Amino acid sequence: MLHDISFTAHQGEVVAIVGPTGAGKTTIMNLLTDLYPLTSGSITLDDHDVTQITFASLRRLVTVVQQESFLFTATIRENIRMGRPDATDAEVETAAKAANADGFINQLPDGYDTMLSENASRLSQGQRQLLSIARAFAAQAPVLVLDEATASIDSNTETDVQHAMNRLMQQRTSFVIAHRLSTIRNASKILVIDQGKLIESGTHEQLLATGGFYAKLYNSPLADMDKMKR
Repeated sequence: MLHDISFTAHQGEVVAIVGPTGAGKTTIMNLLTDLYPLTSGSITLDDHDVTQITFASLRRLVTVVQQESFLFTATIRENIRMGRPDATDAEVETAAKAANADGFINQLPDGYDTMLSENASRLSQGQRQLLSIARAFAAQAPVLVLDEATASIDSNTETDVQHAMNRLMQQRTSFVIAHRLSTIRNASKILVIDQGKLIESGTHEQLLATGGFYAKLYNSPLADMDKMKR
């Protein structure tokens, strides 16, 4: 449960949300995408209450990349196109290139027409994540909610995934549910959540200077380990 949390994100900002397990990070993500019903308060997008926006319209405005990528029983091309059903083949391939996925796709015998089983177990976790990022590129939504994917990515593709995510966040308003503090040092704003409350807010440098909860988390030898997971 969240208690009296209030914040504003301006166009193009990267807002990172951090905190220990059970703090409320994922609850905030689900509220931002209208997956959880609001019992009080409001969330507005360009002064429009998200609860008054149709689900289809909200999907065009907000795209989500989750830590565990979900792919469908369909071709790679069709999976990417699910971000925006009217995307052309050229736009699908442009999205894949932006997501650093084009290289491994073209190494497959059937390329973009490769049929995937549900969750694409034949691909590595990193490759599946790159396809999810490509889907987000195809969506062309102005708002991104990113449940930090690199927390469970294989080392072989982690660099490609991180670069793709950084590219995806450009010129978008992004909310990053952070599991590893080292990845969000350049965020426009960091919200520190604990026990459902917003206890600190500021840039990385500001929060370190105060020596509070965030500084203790950041300086902890466990900061990049399981205690920062959901």
